[in-house]
Amino acid sequence: MRLSHTRRALLISMSLILAGLLGQAAAAESSHNPAAAPAAIVPSTVPTKLPESPKPTKTKPSSRTEKATVPKRKPKTTAHTGPAGSKLTTGNKTVALTFDDGPDPANTPALLRMLAKQKVKATFCLVGENVKRHPEMVRKIVAGGHTLCNHTWDHDLKLGKKTAAQIRADLRRTNAAIRAAAPGAKIKYFRAPGGNFTPGIVTIAKELGMTSIYWKVDPRDWEHGREESDGSHTSRVINAVKSRTRAGAIVLSHDYAQPDTIKAYRVLLPWLKSRFKLVALP
Repeated sequence: MRLSHTRRALLISMSLILAGLLGQAAAAESSHNPAAAPAAIVPSTVPTKLPESPKPTKTKPSSRTEKATVPKRKPKTTAHTGPAGSKLTTGNKTVALTFDDGPDPANTPALLRMLAKQKVKATFCLVGENVKRHPEMVRKIVAGGHTLCNHTWDHDLKLGKKTAAQIRADLRRTNAAIRAAAPGAKIKYFRAPGGNFTPGIVTIAKELGMTSIYWKVDPRDWEHGREESDGSHTSRVINAVKSRTRAGAIVLSHDYAQPDTIKAYRVLLPWLKSRFKLVALP
């Protein structure tokens, strides 16, 4: 039977619609089928490439980090300044010998004779109690042309931490004892026991007309252990002064109760004099 043109077109349209529906059904079944293989499989043993991490950038450490890693700087000092602004050196090429804690009735006269023989002037830092006991020694020191220095009344190592009134009373009492022993004597210098200078004690000494003096060379001649013989002690003092003294140095030693120091200076005085200009602090 021969179909008309209209029916033929209708049949073709229906066939196309039916084919489309069948294709959609087949696709839907395939997507829900667990056995269906994916287009590509990545083995689990092959690592995937991770994204690159950003390169570290240099950053300035915080102030807290800097404080933790950078050591603290020492307080500024000048070439001629010691603790609390005390005088550390002579300020020129001369060398100043200073002797503490006297006067001593045995050692001070021996030292004065040695200094006179070598024609050397020194500075004596006097303790008030010893001045009161031996005023004649103070007069001999002054007569020899040496410089006087206030070393407190009783060598109080903690005087610098006391009140201003206590410090002032101690220094005035010591000066009064020195002037009673040697009327008209000039007391231009002050040394704190143990070198324990504080701003307060330096200020009060200055108010009383005294310059505070520290030292550059300390042979620790006062330190004499039982295991150290007298000869070893004397040799140690000699070697320390010889090895450490430079132009401009203030040398610390002790005449009070230190006979080995006196022995050491029998060697040291001519040695120092041949190398430096020795002076009493002016």
